[in-house]
Amino acid sequence: MGPFLSRTAGADTLQDQLLRLGETVRLGEAVVPPCRPGNLGDPEFRRAHGLKYAYAGGSMANGIASLALAEALAREGLLAFFGSAGLSPEKVEEAIGQAQSELDGLPIGFNIINSPNEPNLEAAVIDLYLRREVRLVEASAYVDLSLPLVRYRVKGLQRRGSGEVESANRVVAKVSRVEVASRFMSPPPEALLRELVSSGEIDHETARMAEAVPMADDVTAEADSGGHTDNRPALTLFPSIAALRDRLQEKHRFARPVRVGAAGGIATPASAAAAFAMGAAYVMTGSVNQACAESGTSDAVRTMLAAAGQADTAMAPAADMFEMGVKVQVLKRGSLFAMRAGRLYDLYRTYDSLDAIPQAARAALERDYFRAACDDIWRQTREYFLRRDPAQAERGERDPKHKMALVFRWYLGQASRWANSGEPGRQVDYQVWCGPAMGAFNEWAKGSFLEDPRERRAAVVALNLMAGAAYLTRAHSLRCQGHPVPAAMSDFKPRRRPELDRLID
Repeated sequence: MGPFLSRTAGADTLQDQLLRLGETVRLGEAVVPPCRPGNLGDPEFRRAHGLKYAYAGGSMANGIASLALAEALAREGLLAFFGSAGLSPEKVEEAIGQAQSELDGLPIGFNIINSPNEPNLEAAVIDLYLRREVRLVEASAYVDLSLPLVRYRVKGLQRRGSGEVESANRVVAKVSRVEVASRFMSPPPEALLRELVSSGEIDHETARMAEAVPMADDVTAEADSGGHTDNRPALTLFPSIAALRDRLQEKHRFARPVRVGAAGGIATPASAAAAFAMGAAYVMTGSVNQACAESGTSDAVRTMLAAAGQADTAMAPAADMFEMGVKVQVLKRGSLFAMRAGRLYDLYRTYDSLDAIPQAARAALERDYFRAACDDIWRQTREYFLRRDPAQAERGERDPKHKMALVFRWYLGQASRWANSGEPGRQVDYQVWCGPAMGAFNEWAKGSFLEDPRERRAAVVALNLMAGAAYLTRAHSLRCQGHPVPAAMSDFKPRRRPELDRLID
């Protein structure tokens, strides 16, 4: 029968046997136990969030992580987050209402993004979440903890009869720096708790209870991802954050240790399997979901993403933290956005006002970037901020450099909206958040039905990644026992849904 065939499985190949994910494979002295997709990751993560699989779809801003996308994942027992960032509180509340009326009980959360330039907006969204009893948020792009986020976490803390403190509001934090992870893996800062007590938001007993819980239930180690990222390698970032968790758990002795997941580059069965092999409680995807039919972007963007390679990304100034020099990772293939956004930041650093920009450079901005006079863009921007955050408009009137920043941010913000709506004639300006994961996914999907962007469905993609990770984990188990495994078996080709269901069941 040859060295790669089971002695008990007739003419089945070893790959056939390993693909029966729920069956034991025996080959000589080697034994490969079952590994279903639902076995991967931390069982406590699945239990805590009511999931079938340790898999989450991250909250891509401006509704790119749409309710349709969240529903598609959640109905399969996968965690999902709606992309609230960049949307008005009114739009977010509309999404909450729809989710609570139509998708109640499904594992869906909402995003809260750090907004140092618009603190009133962040506070307003937290107020909304508390008022509408949104019990799960994904906190992203935080450099330091904010008062509104701490308020969300500690509101509704209760002490059980056993003495254990229970959090009504759960937080999944997405971080790419160890020092930021430390803040989420520790109790809320005493100074912010005192401020909440002084303002009457919480009482002294709640502040004492807060000392017994970490700021986040789950921390996602976000490696080289689309959007806000520090481009950290997953192979160094995840172990560092997991080790930090262990040290802080030893120090604080939380009743429920923080779980650590992996994101950034999760795009193939191999990358998902590698994350679980490192000890990830769960994996989180982003870029690959944006390329799926349910995402809140346009068909034009989905087509661009389907053509992307791993080297087709670049870093560009972020609209929400422009003045701070924070950058986001975007798609550069088919778009001039990264180059143009970088030019705007160079002008911002060099000049103190729009009027100080040399006439030729200003004319180029008005002709190629804004397609309108700077004064017209300022009027639009001012009206926008008078509705959204009047303090920004008022500061712009007083401070010429801030006025310039807001005008430049108009372009950065519109570039994302042009992409999401598929604005004709603006494709060269599309801002498409994307990491190298997209290129890896496209390489894996090449030659399969998933090569066609019209075939990409979020749940089918997710289940392929999880089933493939389970299969590769079984193949690796055989290698670990000293048994040779052909190189050709180190791949899991995309399967359509009927075949997936047979593998998973």
